[in-house]
Amino acid sequence: MMKKYFNYTLLAGISLSVLAIAGCKKYDNPPPVFEELKPISDVQRKVLVISIDGVTGSEIKTIAPTNMATLLQTSKYSYEVQKSGVGTDASSWASMATGVSYAKHQIGTESFERLADPTGDDHAAVTSYRNVLDYITQFKATKTAVVTPWSNLRYYLRNADFAPVVSTDLAVKDSTVNILSKQDNVGAIFVNFRDVEAAGANGGFLASNANYKNAIVKADEYVGNIVAALKARKNYAKEDWLIMVTTNHGGSSTNPQAGFIIASNPRLKQEEIKKRGFNTVLFNSTTIGASVNNDNGLYDPGATKDFTVQMQAKFNIDTYYVGFLSKSTLINTSSSQPQTGWLWFQSDSKKWKTSFGGAANGGGTSRPECAGGVVFDGNWHTLTMTVKYVNSTTRTVSTYTDGNPDATLNISSLKSLSTTEKLTLGYKQFSGGTGLNFQGAELLYFNTALDAATIKANIALKDITQHPNYANLIGYWQNNEGTDAYIANKAPGGYDMLLYGAYTWKAMGTDVPSSVIADPNATGKSIALTPTTVGANMLYWMKIKILPDYGLDGNPFLNQFELEFLK
Repeated sequence: MMKKYFNYTLLAGISLSVLAIAGCKKYDNPPPVFEELKPISDVQRKVLVISIDGVTGSEIKTIAPTNMATLLQTSKYSYEVQKSGVGTDASSWASMATGVSYAKHQIGTESFERLADPTGDDHAAVTSYRNVLDYITQFKATKTAVVTPWSNLRYYLRNADFAPVVSTDLAVKDSTVNILSKQDNVGAIFVNFRDVEAAGANGGFLASNANYKNAIVKADEYVGNIVAALKARKNYAKEDWLIMVTTNHGGSSTNPQAGFIIASNPRLKQEEIKKRGFNTVLFNSTTIGASVNNDNGLYDPGATKDFTVQMQAKFNIDTYYVGFLSKSTLINTSSSQPQTGWLWFQSDSKKWKTSFGGAANGGGTSRPECAGGVVFDGNWHTLTMTVKYVNSTTRTVSTYTDGNPDATLNISSLKSLSTTEKLTLGYKQFSGGTGLNFQGAELLYFNTALDAATIKANIALKDITQHPNYANLIGYWQNNEGTDAYIANKAPGGYDMLLYGAYTWKAMGTDVPSSVIADPNATGKSIALTPTTVGANMLYWMKIKILPDYGLDGNPFLNQFELEFLK
């Protein structure tokens, strides 16, 4: 029964009026006034997620199926949802369901098993991340459901209150409609359609493939059926549903492409969400970095290997003796910690330097340095280092700043530079120095020593595939994702970098490295998304506070549009 609240303000006003005229005429006291108030809590936030696996963002935009087009009119949407590290079916679903990126959950096999420990330590303690249905059940008095024909996913989300066993997309639709029609207290639902991905495998994940297009149109029909069932719920007027139609990834599990997301609510204004401009990680702490956790020896410098490392960097402050790019042990000149490996660091007079050691491999405790040019001035610069083996008595290191040669040094006496330390972008201890604030981008690693002319001619190359030594490129980390806990390796071979620490992605606008084409629309709001945004927005919509302990990487981007839907 609705509570009745006494309107004291109205009664007080009437009493004062009575007192004012009591000396003239006597009136009966009016009865107390009660008002029927509708508590805001009567409106319950609920969320429905429909994933049509394998739908590529560009192709759904081209096809524009009817029911999803209707949802677009009241939505924030994107056709550029990036994969979250590894983009297999299971990995992407784990990222959606937990809000945690592959860099942390490491679920990659289709049986939802971890591929490795994110630290690269096979003996490290395993960190498990709860799926969002678990949080919703803990903090909200509501039921949850998952409807999928994929038994592995059903088992992964086995904590759902309702999980009907179905084997076809048609059965998924029928079961979802049944749950919406009969379960008044259901408040969070995962729905999964699989036929589109299967159709794309037969002729390609393109709108021009009739199998693929028809499967998307059929899935859209099911979306329409489900939305109609949702709106027909007897308590719909007291419910505030967020409908997210999305995909685990675009394309196939073996070659994932950008996906899409439609986040619809009647009060949302239609707006396309895009990543704008150049977005890099801000390395501004000794605890923030990115590393290749296991390169299987690919970036091992050894005793005779030739290689080139190049990076665009913008140093925001002038520090002193701080390492910022390395495959090296830490350096502390005041103790017995001789170096093994190579390291880039800030020197003096705003210059950068490289340091080398082979102590662990019989190369002595000397630590020769090769000087670079001025870079600690708040501007973007290109830093390049080549290592070339000539013979047993000559192995040269050369440094270049903005394509101009700085210095050359013979390091053959160090023997091998091999170390188990990880290739790391970010702080590395150098003689106790602290204070670091920079963006590092366009990081390149070639398995050959580039000559001076090639370096000079290609420092501002906009298309890395046109580099004359592209076949030698074994690492290319652009650092332009703008979200999530990894930096993708875009070279023909090699490994991603995984981020650690309390990192932040910084939108650089048109302040870009020389090898990047500036985005003319970079001044607009930049929102980069991965599948992790699904889980994050589910918690946000259900008014469950996202605590640091949850480890979420997803962007609950709807929080940037609260003025449109908050009551």
